[in-house]
Amino acid sequence: MAVEELVCWKCGASLAALTLPLRRLDVCRTCNAELHCCRLCEFHDTTVAKQCREPIAEEVKDKTRANFCDYFRPRPGAWTAPDPAAKSAHAALDALFGGTAAASGAPAAADDAASHARSALDDLFTPRGR
Repeated sequence: MAVEELVCWKCGASLAALTLPLRRLDVCRTCNAELHCCRLCEFHDTTVAKQCREPIAEEVKDKTRANFCDYFRPRPGAWTAPDPAAKSAHAALDALFGGTAAASGAPAAADDAASHARSALDDLFTPRGR
């Protein structure tokens, strides 16, 4: 495998500028994601136990952080494009449950909701008659 084929597991940017083997502290120059991690490894498989097809590798809890696994082998097809159907499903759920302000990226509405929640909490714990 040539390093020209490798892309970042998080953003899909080319990793051709890096040399193999990847060091534990190598990061993507585009999104700053750690690269010596399970998500970029050829043994990473979400359908098996511990999400790793290497039977004697120690379990790694956070699959997106750099680790010390000796079985790490970078795989070219680690990045998958986001599913547009998932985004539309999230938008439909937000519309159904009233989360449209958060989906549209309106921070003012989120701040208003937080402010209202805070004042309701203060009212609840404020002693009466003072």
